[in-house]
Formats: sequence, structure tokens, C-alpha cells
Amino acid sequence: MANHHDRWRVPEGERPKLSDIDTRSTAGAPGDKAETRAATGPLVDELAELQNRLWAEHRRSVLLVLQAMDAGGKDGTIRKVFTGVNPQGVRASSFKGPSTEELEHDFLWRIHQQVPGHGEIGVFNRSHYEDVLIVRVDELVPEDVWRPRYGTIRHFERSLVDAGTTVVKVFLHISKDEQKERFQSRLDEPEKRWKFSAADLTVRAKWDAYADAYADAIGETSTEAAPWYVVPADRKWYRDWAVLQILLGHLRDLDPQYPAEEAGLADLVIE
Repeated sequence: MANHHDRWRVPEGERPKLSDIDTRSTAGAPGDKAETRAATGPLVDELAELQNRLWAEHRRSVLLVLQAMDAGGKDGTIRKVFTGVNPQGVRASSFKGPSTEELEHDFLWRIHQQVPGHGEIGVFNRSHYEDVLIVRVDELVPEDVWRPRYGTIRHFERSLVDAGTTVVKVFLHISKDEQKERFQSRLDEPEKRWKFSAADLTVRAKWDAYADAYADAIGETSTEAAPWYVVPADRKWYRDWAVLQILLGHLRDLDPQYPAEEAGLADLVIE
């Protein structure tokens, strides 16, 4: 039986045509904005319970990779999806430009240090995919360096899966018009202005090049072991609900269990 979250899944070997995916779609949602937000609350509660069981079981882990164009909603997604989840068992990692030390190693060196341990849900806010995105678009390295990285990434993610980590990758798909509105909102609101940089406009001017790079990266690395999901993300309430559906789908399949209790505890009375 197909899972509910399969509607956003990119089949292995298929390059998505991002321009054909409606960024304002609400397909599959329980209803309008209010109804979907109401339905999201119980999903957050279920995530908290499953994460608690995963942490108690302490045998497997989950890695959620979030990628998006600038202002795509990665921070907001993390904040909304993991509301109420025990922070002890969730670790978010953000990957900016590599440091001098990181540049002295292979591109996965800094990534591997942040993968989740047993019982954890790890969240990557940007990730190893920057090394086939920005380095390609800005021509930081030649094609004969970045192109083989698709295969390296596939092998890396396969090794994580083989070691007990469920890898879930989500591209938050927004439109160029939506990005414009979010950028303007940051400029108009003083408390959000810190999020904006004039350099963001330089990146925005390369929208088409980034879209091509994303489509290639997703098509090259969406596998049965570590699938990609393209989530329409112009509507934040739909984005949050969809990401929860995807993450919960995988956690339900894992079905983590509390460890067996020590014999005799039920009758023990503390004096």
C-alpha cells in the first residue's frame, strides 16, 4: 500500500521538473489553512511520542535533511515541526561556508561529525548538498570535481542507512515571487532585517542556475534507501503539515519500542 507521504517522493533515477510543481499546492491537506493547522497539532504530539520511543530504544536514528532556496523556510520548518519534542533527542546542525580546517579535508568530513547518534533525530539545515549546489553555480570548483560527488553522496547516505540511520531529504519548494515577498518582509520588519543581506540579491539573480542544480542533485541522489521529497512550500501551514507527514511516515515504519523493563519493578515500593 502506498504511503500518504509518497505524493511528494521523487522516484529513484527521476529528475524532477521543478517548474511543473505548483509551489502553492495544498494537495492532500485535511482542508483549508485553519483545518490543516488544527490537524497538525496531533501530528506534533505523535512525533514527540515516537521520538521519545526512539530515544529510549537507543538503537537507531533518523536524519532529516532540509534544503531550499534562500527564504525557503528551513528555520521555520524546524521550529514548527519540532515544537514540543524533547530537545535531548533532537540535534539540529546548520552548515555555512566551510572553515579553513574543513577545507583541508574531504567535503563530507564536517558532515559526518554531525550525523545523529543512536536514539537521535538529526536535522540538517543545509547539508552536504551545498557541495553540488553553490560550488557548481558559483564555479568554486570545476565540473570534474563536483559531478563525481553525486556518487560519493549516494554511497555516504547508503552507509548511514546500513548503520541504522533512516535518511529523509526534503526540498522546500518556493516560487521566485514568494521569495521576493519574504525578502521584502524581512526588509520591512526591523526585527527580521538581520536575516537579510545584500548578497542575497546576488544569489537571487542566479535563480534559474540554482533550480537546475537542485533538479540535477535531487534526480541523481533520490534513492530507495535515501529518498528526496519535493514539498510545495509557499504556504507555510501546508509545508509544516507535509513535512510532519513525511517524517512520521518513516518513524511509523521504524516503530521504535521502549526497552523491556527489569523484572519485578511493577511490585517494587520505594521506602
